[in-house]
Amino acid sequence: MTEIIVYTARKIRTMNPSMPEATAVAVRDGMIVETGTAETMQPWLEAHPHRIDDRFSDHVIMPGFIDPHLHPSLAAVLLPCHFITALEWKLPDRVSPPVQGHNAYLDRLTEIEQSLDDPGEPLVTWGFHKIWHGDVNRQTLNGVSKTRPIFVWQRSFHEIIANDAAIDWMKLNRDDLERHPQIELATGRFFETGLSVALEGMKDYLYAPARFRDGLEQVKRVVHFGGHTTIGDMAVPLVDLDREWPLLLDVIERDDTPFRVQMIPRAIARGGSMGRENEQLDRVHGLTALNTHRLQFQNGVKLFTDGGFYAELMQLQEPGFIDGHHGEWLTPPEMVEGLAREFWNAGYRIHVHCTGDLGVELALEILEKLQFERPRFNHRFTIEHFGVSTPEQVRRIADLGALVSANIYYLHELGDAYWKHSIGFERASQMARLGTVARHGIPTALHSDFIMAPAQPLNSAWVAVNRISESGAVLAPEERLTIDQAMRAITTDAAYILGMEHEIGSIRAGKKADFTVLEADPYETKPEVLRDIPIWGTVFEGRPAPL
Repeated sequence: MTEIIVYTARKIRTMNPSMPEATAVAVRDGMIVETGTAETMQPWLEAHPHRIDDRFSDHVIMPGFIDPHLHPSLAAVLLPCHFITALEWKLPDRVSPPVQGHNAYLDRLTEIEQSLDDPGEPLVTWGFHKIWHGDVNRQTLNGVSKTRPIFVWQRSFHEIIANDAAIDWMKLNRDDLERHPQIELATGRFFETGLSVALEGMKDYLYAPARFRDGLEQVKRVVHFGGHTTIGDMAVPLVDLDREWPLLLDVIERDDTPFRVQMIPRAIARGGSMGRENEQLDRVHGLTALNTHRLQFQNGVKLFTDGGFYAELMQLQEPGFIDGHHGEWLTPPEMVEGLAREFWNAGYRIHVHCTGDLGVELALEILEKLQFERPRFNHRFTIEHFGVSTPEQVRRIADLGALVSANIYYLHELGDAYWKHSIGFERASQMARLGTVARHGIPTALHSDFIMAPAQPLNSAWVAVNRISESGAVLAPEERLTIDQAMRAITTDAAYILGMEHEIGSIRAGKKADFTVLEADPYETKPEVLRDIPIWGTVFEGRPAPL
């Protein structure tokens, strides 16, 4: 019989309200046998072979952190790119310094271009945002190089800007591009569904096996660095499952990967159509045949309403944007409703990308129709991202039994910028209104949407608890979460969002032995330094994995 391993710690925060604290946890075959103290678990230890592991005697153990909305394939595409970002980015293997101002951006872009030895190598950058970097278009990039393909990926991923050499390199028909509603050929801008056109032209380069494999290896380090033991890949595939899946298997489905991935497929492929009746349902259901130990399709599905938040393409109710521009729909509203009905009636857990309050309104109107047509309990219909909303919509979310998975980092990076340049102070300061959500008793998770925010749950919790913007201002303090609410949002409530609360999210007998090991107790740490707590590493299914 496999021996029991007893991990002792200075403190164990179980996130189980029946036994919130412990000092020992017994593990066997990757599962928790008992939680408590060395004394209370004596009957188990007297009856079975065991050993005591006290390596965490000076540490604090928490349930393994969970990010229910992260994109490994997207990150694998972007991490090998050159980062030019307005705010500093810390990754396990490098730090990207902040670059702000139009001239500073172009200087950095030119510096990178001149450093490349191969004159034909495409230059792909990520992190551009016009609020910090000014107007960059096809002509601007032609000024950096007329011969090298240059792609500037907007901070949101939902948009890319290309120079003439890049458009030619993608072998795209310019007449077709002129007719596409979400491509501006004059400026070289490919956005939302237009991005899918650019990705088709770029995929041989982006998915070159060596490049994509290197990107996935970087993703593994990033996920572990944040203290995760479970993540959700919220929109599978990124572009091409036939290209992505073999390398995901090779890199993630290995003994040295200390986390699992729940794969949540797109309800419809990029640029796809509904097809015959139940075609999308059959496609999604068939993906379960691919399941492995660490890569699992269960019963979730992802839909999209409005456009990217960083791209300022979210759909807003009146008064809209300060400059008068309008957002975009990622999926036509009638198609969103048709897909939602198909998967709702089949009993799927539906996750809906909603960034603006008009996107939230569409999702709630559809949910209300579906509940009238075919009532469901415990349906886990989840509003994803939750950028701009109204207090009244939060009440409807509660009334309809929906959940929220929020990218709270929007507030930190964009709160000041959108106040002054995009939507004004009132709505910008109240982005991700999680205090209101908590007061309505709505289960809520925090996610990174990596690479839209750092894949660091403690950083997300820090923003949620403090609501500190980039400038240091506290925005809408009434919308702050407590420490306990924030920690639940990266453990128990995040597990609930993924439908895995019976397996992970708290430390109790019968659950998987997934732990995040910290150098300090979040509950005894000042809120303003929550994100600075050092992470020792994780325990995944009973096996320690130090950073």
